[in-house]
Amino acid sequence: MSHGGRVIRTGVSSAGPAAPPGASSGSDEELMDGAYFRSCAGMLKVAQMIALLVGFISVNNSPWTNYSAYSYFQIVTMCDLVMILFFYIIHIFRVYRKLTCVSWPLAEFLHYLIGTILLLIASIVAASKSYNLTGLVAGATFGFLATILCVLSMWSSYKVSCVTQSTNASV
Repeated sequence: MSHGGRVIRTGVSSAGPAAPPGASSGSDEELMDGAYFRSCAGMLKVAQMIALLVGFISVNNSPWTNYSAYSYFQIVTMCDLVMILFFYIIHIFRVYRKLTCVSWPLAEFLHYLIGTILLLIASIVAASKSYNLTGLVAGATFGFLATILCVLSMWSSYKVSCVTQSTNASV
């Protein structure tokens, strides 16, 4: 009496939770979202991180004339960079699917709202205190560029979190 090659998965095993039906176990697609690398939101996050990093390095390697203004710029750029990297990792490894207790689109929207305002203030202060020093002007310019990119991300996350939820609620 042959039972065939059929394997029945149960929810209780030493290998962890059962895979959903139709999902292939052990593939890289489960661990990482390769499409997010090439998506508009993913490339926008990478551009933001590069602009913030270049702005930070430009200000860090320039002679400072006002310590408090440039240290504030550096703190804001690094905190914003770390948070953008955090959300990038959240999307790449699909953590948002496992931690459903957090509204990730709303959290990302609030991060962009607060981070963009702080980055705009820091870039204005850095630009006003630069005194035509090339590195400081470059840092402020990349700060403004990162601000524009953050506004674009804030707009897209607003579309996802608020507009989509309001349309789904009316249906």
